[in-house]
Amino acid sequence: MHYIQQKILGFADNLNLKRDGLRQIGRLVGEFHPFKISYHLKKLEKNGFIKIDKKTGAIKRIKNEEPQKGLFLAIPVLGSANCGEANIFAEENLEGYIKVSRNIIKTGDGFLAIRASGNSMNKASVNGQNIENGDYVIVDTKKQSDTGDYVLAIIDNCANIKKILLNSKNKIISLISESTENHPAIFIHENDKFLINGVVKYVIKKPVVN
Repeated sequence: MHYIQQKILGFADNLNLKRDGLRQIGRLVGEFHPFKISYHLKKLEKNGFIKIDKKTGAIKRIKNEEPQKGLFLAIPVLGSANCGEANIFAEENLEGYIKVSRNIIKTGDGFLAIRASGNSMNKASVNGQNIENGDYVIVDTKKQSDTGDYVLAIIDNCANIKKILLNSKNKIISLISESTENHPAIFIHENDKFLINGVVKYVIKKPVVN
């Protein structure tokens, strides 16, 4: 999902298109071109994430309850994120859903799945699981990240999975790899344009075919 769409979703239930207008919504999410806000709103509505009331202008986030009933959670798969250099473009790319037993993941509200690309997090430990190429990484988009968390970060419109370290004194955010390979850290100032899209909560290992 495009990072602007993720930001709009974060404000969705408090927005009104007629009251706020495209420019005000743009200011909230850091995008100052009204036509781009209009485009992303249309994409979100087309893909079933929001509903815009044509009469009142109210924008509501849609919670798809149907896939969440029963034994399985249906978690949307939104493309890939790199576990190395930040070179996978983070455009909106809903690929479908994966079904995961509730015995594995208890709740799925605000969760999305990303396919890991690369092995720069193959020494990470998420509930005892590392992150390898082809694994599904389950991200909680509603959880605020803290230092030491594994996160899905969007930098220069590219997605990558890293461990986040915060230095409030120097206002520097470090994104580091945990790998058997050598991958340089990424250093960001807190005023830079970037997005932490959520915190990694689970890893679903790719099936091993004998």
